This record gives sequence, C-alpha cells and structure tokens, in this order.
Amino acid sequence: QVQLVESGGGLVQAGGSLGLSCAASGTISRYNVMGWHRQARGKQRELVATISNLATTTYVDSVKGRFTISRDNAKNTVYLQMNSLKPEDTAVYYCALWASGQDYWGKGTLVTVSS
Repeated sequence: QVQLVESGGGLVQAGGSLGLSCAASGTISRYNVMGWHRQARGKQRELVATISNLATTTYVDSVKGRFTISRDNAKNTVYLQMNSLKPEDTAVYYCALWASGQDYWGKGTLVTVSS
C-alpha cells in the first residue's frame, strides 16, 4: 500500500513564496514519476509539474520560471518550491506518484494566495 502525505500549504501574499513537500511510503518501484496537480474552486484538476526518478522535469506553462520541482529519491519525497505566487495559484495541491502502471494520490494541501 502506497501512501502520500503532503505538507506545507498555507496562506501567502501575492509575490510571496511557499514550499510544499510530499513523502511517499510503502513498496515503490524506483522507476517512478512524482508530481503535483492542483485544483482551484470550480475548475478542473491541472497537472502542475512532474519529475522522474532521473530528475527529468515538466511544468505547465503558467508556472514556468516561478515553480521548481525537486525530489529526494532516498526519502521518496518530492518538493515544490513556489515563488512569485499569484492569486490564480490558489488551489488545493495534490501530490501524485506514477509507478508500475498505477497512480497514487495524496489528500491535498490548500494554498491560498491573497492579493
């Protein structure tokens, strides 16, 4: 059973920074991709960033240059550093892991950016 636990959400002013982390536990193939989705109120869930076990990264255009995804393979932990935050970044952020043909999700952490 794979479990993902996010931490680090909260309230921040526009232009500020916030860091998220997500620790995965359980039996996990080392060949995996970890990432973050987000879902704003009334909107569809959006893939924000991903990082493979070889550190290959992808970002949605709206966060390029502002967000940085990283990971610690030894700890099965993925991080999302969010800088220059905007009110439109307000959402529940979900950690995800894809491995061995399955996907796993955390419960989400709320990020609120005030204007």
